[in-house]
Amino acid sequence: MTDWPEHVIWWHVYPLGFVGAPIRDGVDPDAEPVHRLERLEPWLDHVISLGLNGLLLGPVFASETHGYDTVDHFRIDPRLGDDGDFARLIAAARERGIRILLDGVFNHVGRGHPAFDALTEDGPHLFRGRWTDGRFEADVFEGHDALVALDHSSPAAVDLVVDVMCHWLDRGIDGWRLDAAYAVPSSFWAEVLPRVRERFPDAWFLGEVIHGDAVEIVRTSSMDSLTQYELWQGIWHGVSDRNLFELSHAIERHDTLLATFVPQTFVGNHDVTRIASAVGVDLVPHALAVLFAVAGTPSVYAGDEFGWTGVKEERLGGDDAVRPAFPAHPGEIEPDQRILQAHQALIALRRRKPWLWRAHTDVIEVSNTAVSLRTAVGDDAVVVALNIGEEPVSLPVADGRGLVAGEGAPVDGRIELGPRGWAVLEA
Repeated sequence: MTDWPEHVIWWHVYPLGFVGAPIRDGVDPDAEPVHRLERLEPWLDHVISLGLNGLLLGPVFASETHGYDTVDHFRIDPRLGDDGDFARLIAAARERGIRILLDGVFNHVGRGHPAFDALTEDGPHLFRGRWTDGRFEADVFEGHDALVALDHSSPAAVDLVVDVMCHWLDRGIDGWRLDAAYAVPSSFWAEVLPRVRERFPDAWFLGEVIHGDAVEIVRTSSMDSLTQYELWQGIWHGVSDRNLFELSHAIERHDTLLATFVPQTFVGNHDVTRIASAVGVDLVPHALAVLFAVAGTPSVYAGDEFGWTGVKEERLGGDDAVRPAFPAHPGEIEPDQRILQAHQALIALRRRKPWLWRAHTDVIEVSNTAVSLRTAVGDDAVVVALNIGEEPVSLPVADGRGLVAGEGAPVDGRIELGPRGWAVLEA
């Protein structure tokens, strides 16, 4: 595998929401493109100012509503623009050294996909389901009737996905996030990805996996990385529930994955309540300290760096609060400076210490409301000390000497933290 994923940190954007496109109106196949994608370009300098160098884009292909009901994998969604808009975005990112990852929805398509409309009993056999009395009853994704499942045992489905991936890699992207990869047989990816890598050996493939045997999935699918939902849950549950033993356990399990692959780590994305709402604004830096001081390929969900809040709800439109429109320019936002500066300081640390990508983390001391962590390679180390309680604590920081972010100063191998205090130190 190429080594660029060792150095990438993603800024994760949900494009349709970001540019203020209508989400539930559907797509008119003959609609004139509305050139909203260009609204992303002024934000690329913000990506660089944060210390990031990757743009992880949510769905950009023609779809019926929210982007995950694709009707044409080869066409930019007209609500975002057209091929020219996409080419300009790629060029602007390339000028700044920013990698691009696209979101590939290959488990299912929208019911309005032309191949589904044209389906006959004679094929092509792209979809999973059954013919009954001349009518096709499609299998759907997790009960969503609008999302018809592809037949992953079909050579036609393999060919389609290979063609889509290669088309956009040829246009200049760097890899794919594989949506709902947990719902797709690993054997399907094992057929698709080697064919794509033959043409694009530097491409990187990230699978969205919420549950399952991560090590076995990577081994059998040949994916490079998986989303680390267990660590995400350990971070926000551990902090919000005042149970840092859960965080400690999640980190220990996280470490066991590193022998096989490096997970993609996050504290926020387009599908979950924003971290500032999940743990409270005061404790966002604590979550960030864990994210950037343990192994992984991290991402920042756009807006989290400003301290934005938003709660995901299980209802129609329940994602809207975590997928808002952004202003035309980052200068129009008044961020929570403490959260923004924590992002900048911790991303800068990550840049100085690229070995953190695959380094193991030891739990030095843990209680319900305080924890001390040490991540090291040889004599180089990063130490995190967190207090989520309302009383001062003293925590061991081993060989952590120089304060990178947070508060306090180490004395005789320990650090004093006030209520809800935090510190990140380097050896």
